[in-house]
Order: sequence, then structure tokens, then C-alpha cells
Amino acid sequence: MIAVAGFAAILVALGGAVVLTVRAVLVARDPGRSVRELRGSVLAVVVGAVAAMTALELGILTHDFSIDYVATHTSRSTPTLFLLASGWAALEGSIVLWGLVLAGFTWWVARSVTQGDGLGAGALAVMGAVAVFWFGLMATAGNPFRICTEAAEIGCAASNWLPFGSAIAPLDGPGPNPLLQNHILMAVHPPLLYVGYVGFTVPFAFAISAMARGERGKVWLDRTHRWGIFAWSFLSLGILMGAWWSYEVLGWGGYWAWDPVENAAFLPWLVGTAFIHSAVVQRRRGMLQAWNLVLVISTFALTIFGTFLTRSGTIVSVHAFSLSPVGPALLVFLGIVVVGSFGLFAMRSHLVASSPRLESLASREGAFLFQNLLFTLFGFTVLLGTLWPLLVEAFQGRDVSVGRPFFDRVTLPVAFALLLAVGIGPVTPYRVARRAVLWARLDVPVLAGLAAGVVAVLVGVRSVPTVVVVVLASFVIAVIVRHLGSQVRARIATGEGPATALGTTVTGDPAYWGGQLAHIGFALLAVGIAASSALAVRTEVTLDVGDSVVVDDYCIGYLGAFTRAEPSRQVEGAEIVLMREDCSTEIGRMFPRVNRYPFFAQGAVATPDVRTGIVEDVYLSLAGIRGETLILDVFVFPLMWVLWLGGLLVFGGGMFSFLVKRRSRIPRVEAAPSLLERGS
Repeated sequence: MIAVAGFAAILVALGGAVVLTVRAVLVARDPGRSVRELRGSVLAVVVGAVAAMTALELGILTHDFSIDYVATHTSRSTPTLFLLASGWAALEGSIVLWGLVLAGFTWWVARSVTQGDGLGAGALAVMGAVAVFWFGLMATAGNPFRICTEAAEIGCAASNWLPFGSAIAPLDGPGPNPLLQNHILMAVHPPLLYVGYVGFTVPFAFAISAMARGERGKVWLDRTHRWGIFAWSFLSLGILMGAWWSYEVLGWGGYWAWDPVENAAFLPWLVGTAFIHSAVVQRRRGMLQAWNLVLVISTFALTIFGTFLTRSGTIVSVHAFSLSPVGPALLVFLGIVVVGSFGLFAMRSHLVASSPRLESLASREGAFLFQNLLFTLFGFTVLLGTLWPLLVEAFQGRDVSVGRPFFDRVTLPVAFALLLAVGIGPVTPYRVARRAVLWARLDVPVLAGLAAGVVAVLVGVRSVPTVVVVVLASFVIAVIVRHLGSQVRARIATGEGPATALGTTVTGDPAYWGGQLAHIGFALLAVGIAASSALAVRTEVTLDVGDSVVVDDYCIGYLGAFTRAEPSRQVEGAEIVLMREDCSTEIGRMFPRVNRYPFFAQGAVATPDVRTGIVEDVYLSLAGIRGETLILDVFVFPLMWVLWLGGLLVFGGGMFSFLVKRRSRIPRVEAAPSLLERGS
């Protein structure tokens, strides 16, 4: 019954999407048609999507093993939290969640469309067409409501696509993939990522609508600015939570391995970041119109490309799903998006070819353009490294790998240049920036950056790239703090109190200051990555019960092994006492372990124990226990908390820009020019 209801909900959403697409096209073409015609179809998409997700979760929570998805990806012993997360932890369920998020954004856009709004109606038509694909996929190759027609001892042995007829329910299922039921972040990471992915459908839809209608200018950008920020913020947070999940779960001592699916999420973030920055230039100066269209199309296409990599079975990854017929459908859809969008762009290129020219490279527009080129170069490098093994295998039949050394080597110079551009861009004047004016705004931050580099060397940092990152990151933060300070002091000079002056400054232009908060987060993120990569201590130790060994500034003692049974797994671990280097002052106990899941032949998941400190993390991962002997991987990662804090500030800056509306009545107060600025 649940399967029938869920499948019917998908068909309702699919029908609503088809009707929405057709009616929205008609409304966009005829301003006299009422936008109320769209309400019913939007409501059908939303209700169908919510009902489908509800039915799937209900089937999971009630252990309805007559549904193939439930029988294959859950079990009676799976904890409730991971049962809920199972709704999107596997292929078909993840597509249902995608459709639900898309329905939410469609409803959000529909609320803003008013009578005679052809641009908004056209955007709804595009979103309806995208929804037709996703709900059509659910109704066919990605149907999550297939019924089990032959039960195996554990799980389902055969299933039927249509949820009608006689179903045979097995007694139990194997449960989720062990990696997906080993940490709470699994319940958080995918939904955040999907909000970011799907959110970029909104600016894409408005861009396509504007081109289809032959509209010039920045209206579509103004309409989608906050949606773009929202999507980018959640994509940033989703990537951060994925890195954190990897760090806490996989046990290899890292958070980013340049895995193809990690890259697939990173690519739309890179291009989307470039789009958000270049959109500022078009909204302010009317420039980069064609470039913005290229970027928004590319960002949306890369979200589909990332979905294809994850769900096609083309690549092998801990993030990827198994081979399925969904892959070819996604590839065809990606081809339609790329060919159709860029074909329309070519047809309308004359409308955006006459935008104002760049007056000088030494300007804020030039700095933004430089950032865009760097982000694009970064993205192209990551894309090439990700696709190269697939291309070689397809055309030459050879297996090759492109690993971390390649990505680290080629992206490091680009990352340095990006940090520099992030520091210079926000304080560079528009149109033309005179050298004296620019230096007057950068002299103190340059000295602050150099001083931070000297301090890093004095405290023992010998990694040249790390010192460079410290210098550049300190420069970025100092530029922002100095600029904020000058604005606040200018308001204080008019009689405002310090707190009031700070509040009116940042709320007077929340988009700008939210961006600066994100830039501070980006700088801290760079420091955390550099320190935890270049300055980490990694070693493997072998201990018998009662033994201890000194690693870096810590003494690690082995107290003994333990085993325990939990509802869905068997836990085997070691009790470790962490002490100071003198092996007499105890810091705490740590319990690295291996979790074994009974219904998976390779279901052993090494789960590290991490002790986070202000200076560094101590990270212990169990490599093996042989009788009385313990084999332990020991890592010491400096400044890991700086990395996580930086990522959260990036998200926080984006959300500040999104949530806080500009207080237009606050008068703008300029800081008094310096002597150099007056002299110029």
C-alpha cells in the first residue's frame, strides 16, 4: 500500500511538472494570462514531492520490506537516525530527496512571480522542465517504490518495477552501507549538498528565461542574487560537512583526497564562486554580461555532471553508487542542458556583446576578473584531473590514476594567487585605481602579513608553502579589519557610539560585509589546510599491552583491547591512555575501534578517535589487533580547528548576506582620505 501511494505521488508530481512547464511558457509569452494558472501545477509538484518522500520514510520506519529499496538498504536493527538517513543514503532515495528540494525551490520562485512577470514565468517553465526530468527518472529507471517479488535470506533477490501485484517481503534487510551508518554527519552532509546543488537551478532558470525572451541587462541577476548566495552557502557547508565526515569516519587520517566525487562537488563550487563575484560587477557596472551567462550555465551543468559521476557507476569511490540505468539518463540530460543552453546563448550573443568595456585592469572590476580567471583555471585543472583516467580508459583501454600529488602540485600556485586577489579586490576602487591610493589601503596589511610570516618562522615552521599561506591569509584578514575599522571610525566621528557604528556599517551593506566574513573564513581555511597537511606527524606504532611509545609531544600507552555488541554491529577496539611526553601526566583516554556489520562481507569500518586541542589534534586509527599486540596509526594535525572554523565562517558570511537586508536609509559615511589619497 505504501509503495502504491508513493509511486502515485511521483506521478502526481510528474504531471504537475509537465503542466507547469506548458502553462508557464504560455504565461511568459502572453502577459495578459493570469499567473494564477500556475498555482495548481506548482502545488501538485510540491504535494507530490512531499508525499513521495513521506511514503519512502514511512516504509523505512515501519520496516515495510515488501519495498525493494527498504529491503535492500535498511534492517530492523538499524538505529532510528540512520533509518531516517537511509531515505537518501542510496541511489533511488537520493533522487527523491533531490526532487523534494527542487519542489521547494520551485514553490519559492512561484511566490515571487506576479501578474505580467514574463521573466519569472519563463524561469518557472525552465524549473518545470527540470522537474519533469527528475520526477520522470523516479517514475522509471530510479523508481524507489519497486516491490520485492522474491525474498532472499537477507534482503530482496528480485523485484518488479511497478508497485502492483503480489509482493513477497523478506524477514530482514542487510542495513545501510557500513560507511553510511557510522557517523551522524551522514544524516547531514547529503541534504546540505543537495540544497546547494539544486539551488543553482534558480539563477540558471532565470538566465535561460532572460535569453529566451531576448532581455538585456541585469534584471535576472537582481532577481536571483540572494538565491545564488543561498545555494552557494549551502554547497560550501555541504562540502565542509563531507570533509568532516571523512575525517571522523574513514580512518585514513585526512579530510580531502581529491576523490573524483569530492571533485564533482568542488567543481560547481569553484564556478559558482566565480559567478557570484562577477555578478557583482554586472550589477554595479553593467560589465561581464556574457561571462555571467556562461558561468551560470556551467555551474548548473556541473551540478548535473557531479550527479552523473556519483550515480552512474562510472567511477569507483566511497561516495559513489553502484552501476545503474540512471547513469545514461543523466548523461543524456547533461547533453541536452549543455547543447541547449549554449546554443541559446549563441543565438542571443548579440544582446550581451555591447556591454561596457573594462577601463583599467587596475580596478575592482579588473580584480574581480582576475579572480574569475583563477577560479576558472582552478576548475579546469580539477575537471581535467578528474576526467583524465576515464578518457584514457575509454580511448586507450589503459588504467591510469591521477592522485593527490598532481592536484596539490598544480593547484597550489592558483590557490596562492587567489588568496592575494581576495585581499586586494575588496579595497580596490572601481573604474581606475591609482597606485598611491591602493598602496595607502594596503601598506599596513602588507606589514601585518610579513610580520605573521616572521612569527611563523620563529615558532619553528619550516615549510615554505605554509609560511606563504600564513603571510597571505594574514594579509587578507588585515585588509578587511583595517577597512572595517576605517568605516567604523568615520561613523564614530559623526557622533555614533562604537557599537552603533559597527552595526550600521555592516547592516548598511550586508552583501559586502557578508562577503568579507566569508573571505576571512577562506583565509583561515587556507591556514588550516596548509598547517594540517605540511606540518602533520604521521607514524605507525606497534604496542603490546602495558607498553607505551612517544610520538611527537605525546606518550601513547596501550591498556588493552575490548569488544562489545551493539544493535547493528560488533565493535572491536583498543583502550589508549594519552599522556604528556614524560609518560607520567595523563591527558585522557582514547578508544579507536573497528565496527563490523554482520550482513556485509567487507563491512569492517575503522573508526578513529580524535582528541581536539587548541594547538593540534591527536588522531588514532586502529590498524589491527593480533593477540596482545596492537598496530596503531598515529597522526598529530596542527590547527585543525582553524580549518573547521574557517569553513563555518565561509557559510556564515554567505548566510549573513542572504538573511540581512540592506538598510537603505542609513547614510553612507566615507572614511577620511589619507595623505597619500588626498595627494593623488
